[in-house]
Amino acid sequence: MSKRDKLDRRASPGIFIGYSTVNKAYKSFQPQTGNSVISRDVHFVEDEEWNWDDAEKKNQIMAELNHKFFACNYAEAKKDQRWIAAMEEELSMMEKNKTWILMDIPQDMKVIGVKWVFRTKLIVDGSINNHKARIMVKGYAQIFGIDYSDTFDPVAKLDTIMLPLAIASQKDWKVFQLDVKSAFLNGVLQEEIYVEQPQGFVKECEGDKIYLLKKALYGLKQAPRAWYSKIDEHLLNFGFVKSPSETTLYVKHNGNYILIVSLYIDDLLVIGKNTDHIQNFKQEMMKVFEMKDIGSISYFLGIKIQQGQGEVFICDKKYAKEILKKFQMEECKISSTPMNQREKLRKENGADKVDEGYFRSLIGCLMYLMATRPDILNVVSILSRFMHCASELLLKAAKRVIRYVKGTSDFGVKFKRCKEFKLVGFSDSDWGGSIDDMRSNSDNCFTLGSGVFSWSSKMQ
Repeated sequence: MSKRDKLDRRASPGIFIGYSTVNKAYKSFQPQTGNSVISRDVHFVEDEEWNWDDAEKKNQIMAELNHKFFACNYAEAKKDQRWIAAMEEELSMMEKNKTWILMDIPQDMKVIGVKWVFRTKLIVDGSINNHKARIMVKGYAQIFGIDYSDTFDPVAKLDTIMLPLAIASQKDWKVFQLDVKSAFLNGVLQEEIYVEQPQGFVKECEGDKIYLLKKALYGLKQAPRAWYSKIDEHLLNFGFVKSPSETTLYVKHNGNYILIVSLYIDDLLVIGKNTDHIQNFKQEMMKVFEMKDIGSISYFLGIKIQQGQGEVFICDKKYAKEILKKFQMEECKISSTPMNQREKLRKENGADKVDEGYFRSLIGCLMYLMATRPDILNVVSILSRFMHCASELLLKAAKRVIRYVKGTSDFGVKFKRCKEFKLVGFSDSDWGGSIDDMRSNSDNCFTLGSGVFSWSSKMQ
């Protein structure tokens, strides 16, 4: 690409083709250069069409665009050797894991369809890293009580993640992360599930046969539960004890030996006193599951986690900056407090109505940020009650929170070693704080040592 001049255009036109899979940005195709571009700063011109030179060029560019980035179905994918290789790799993984058995169709048994799902993985500059093909079961065709009886996702609560981090800071332990590859394919099914042979890979002279699934496939309603049952069994066999109140938290303790594992679907947070014990645990797990050792944790669920000597700091400054940019408030004035304490919000306030979609998006962003910012908990909880009746007054109150976030974007939760490492709870409530129905609002938080690890705000 030639070097841009100071007076050149600051933007280049392109065609919107989707969203980036590596960061929160838009993906566009530039017919002039034939390249894809990933950018967060995009202006959509919805009332104009692309000025194609002629119909032939339009068809040619669109064909190249689809061929380069998309494969909507097998008919398109089979024309590209890269997609064919991706499909063969997926089927090879199925055979390696002994996922299914080819057999005749049993009488009076339901057969569920499967489909190919294609996507390209891009790197930061927008170029293609690799092609990925995955077989997905049409889980929407499953019937509760017949094809499956129970569902469960092994998702740890936020305070279940925060609590081990507080312990790690006090004990000066390190936190490590493991990522299980194709986790759901490890799950063993309890139900008899029959699926069609995938399109394009029907066995020769056996086209009337189907597959009996022995392992879970992506798309099945019970796939997350099957995966959890598998890893739960192995962790218990390794000597771990599962928490009676949190099914994704495991502890192994034997004298001075202690190991804590928190499970979030296919991610494992591993915390222990001795790094040798942690390394042994990793090796044992990798004998059973194909895993990626990420090493010392730095990012988890998009949240930055900084480990220091006797301290752990959790912050989401990057996301706070993205909120300011998304709602075009980068140049706004800073507010010293998140809300006006004397102001009482209500549904019918006489103010003009605003776009509810915009208001919900703003509150949704603040709710995600609230995972690391207990200081905005109360006001965001109150504002979230007015999603269906957004007004100028309520929007002003919500934007005040963003103005507060701008001045405190580097705020977070810090756990630091202290003399008194004990659990302390705080609780408070107002009286008839909601003007609309006179219901009271209750807030609480719990600290372990120097930092807060659990917080909540709800109406009574």
